[in-house]
Amino acid sequence: MNDPTAAELFRHLSAEKSAFYRCIMNVFAAAKRQYRLQLRPDEVLAEAVWPDAMPRMEEVNAALTQLAEWGNLESQPDTARVSSLSDFYRARFLYRLSHEGEAVEAALLVFFQTLQRRAELQTVALEDIASRLQALSQLLNPGAETADDALDVAKAHQILRDLVGVFTDLAENAQAFMAGVARSLELQQAQAHTIIAYKRRLIDYLDRFLGDLVRRSDTIAQLIAQLAPRMDSVFLQIAEREARDAAPGDAQDQTDERLRRWQAWRERWRGLRGWFLSTGTEPPQAELLRGRARAAIPQLLGAIATLNERRSGRSDRSADLRTLAAWFAACDSEAQGHRLARAAFALQPARHLSLNVQADEDIPASTPWADAPPLQINPRLREYGEAAPRGPLARVRDRSAERALMAQTLSEESRQVEAARLRLATGKPLRLSELGELDTHAFGLLLSLLGEALAEQADPNQAVERQTGDGLLSIRMEPLGASTLAHIHTPSGTFSGRDHWLTIALTQERP
Repeated sequence: MNDPTAAELFRHLSAEKSAFYRCIMNVFAAAKRQYRLQLRPDEVLAEAVWPDAMPRMEEVNAALTQLAEWGNLESQPDTARVSSLSDFYRARFLYRLSHEGEAVEAALLVFFQTLQRRAELQTVALEDIASRLQALSQLLNPGAETADDALDVAKAHQILRDLVGVFTDLAENAQAFMAGVARSLELQQAQAHTIIAYKRRLIDYLDRFLGDLVRRSDTIAQLIAQLAPRMDSVFLQIAEREARDAAPGDAQDQTDERLRRWQAWRERWRGLRGWFLSTGTEPPQAELLRGRARAAIPQLLGAIATLNERRSGRSDRSADLRTLAAWFAACDSEAQGHRLARAAFALQPARHLSLNVQADEDIPASTPWADAPPLQINPRLREYGEAAPRGPLARVRDRSAERALMAQTLSEESRQVEAARLRLATGKPLRLSELGELDTHAFGLLLSLLGEALAEQADPNQAVERQTGDGLLSIRMEPLGASTLAHIHTPSGTFSGRDHWLTIALTQERP
């Protein structure tokens, strides 16, 4: 496949054997990191970490072929281990990651690293940002009468690159914290001692970060305001330094590249300013993060209060049963006892609940639950007290037309293949020249049968008989004279070759 689409490249993630495909792709990703160019199927079988028992080589070969069809791998014939003519005719391939497959593996690596990243507030990052701004201030030395062209551009470039890396990491982790702190406070199902320990750790964690943020934000803001007038000229010199490493081009290309890099550095600096200095009506991002961190403490206290209310309102099951037993003993008649039992254990009909609207439509309201068909209760109702999440329901795409088309296509292909098998598998000797005209499916089946038979033929004049790989057909080929010639006409052209006696038969009864 020369131009695989993105959907096909990621298809192995949703396929039926997705875990099997991922084991194979992990082997090729590891080989790429180890600078190994290509792998054989037996190497893949030996090096992969299989979740279950080690599969058969045929399964690995089929999976490698499928991954090559999807575009994740590239294959080429392996002739290094050929020792006989049958080995030469047998398909052997070497596999390596394709360019598209490398991109998919890189994207999946970033995806899983992002999912595994824990939301954290980095006090060390604030210290690093302040120290690098201080180093840049000393390098620029605004109080000295030094021209901009005397600036050590390489050192300033290194400081700014470190500053961008630290700030990017801080911003990404802070964003993850602001988005996920509410989810981390889902403590309704936790144990009491776990909640108390987590409360202490979270409050200490937030207190340490808030103190460091308040202490360092003013210093960082002052350094940014002090450096702001000189930064445009610094960015211009850094952009010229980076543009020298760009691909060669004419003067206009160099100018455009320098301008693009200069604007990129200005945008990064504007983002840093927006974090610690107010821009227009918007407060600094550090203030928003500080407010979000403060709000996490009331959320934690609210979760603890909810748990305490639940614990304080817990009923004593044994005391309730003893009280109920006394009520049963005080009943004057058996009818009163049955009435009490229905009320105590909710045995009376309660069709107004409407748990299953479709099932309750034809059932009278007086029907007891024990006499009605069983209900399918959503587990979410028991866990959260509601059957569906808040917000609009996700749209369900109707794929019935696609499924019907796929079923029709598969049925038609199966019918054509079965017709081709019946057309050829007559069990009677027949010369190739007498086959006449074959359709596409019959000709494809004939070619596969001829290929399997010729792979076993050591001499052109030797008769050969063998069974197909799937065990459904047997084929016998007996060559005629060397001067004989057979022509088989197909929609794609005419197939010519030495004439043979050909016998194809079914090896077992087909359903």
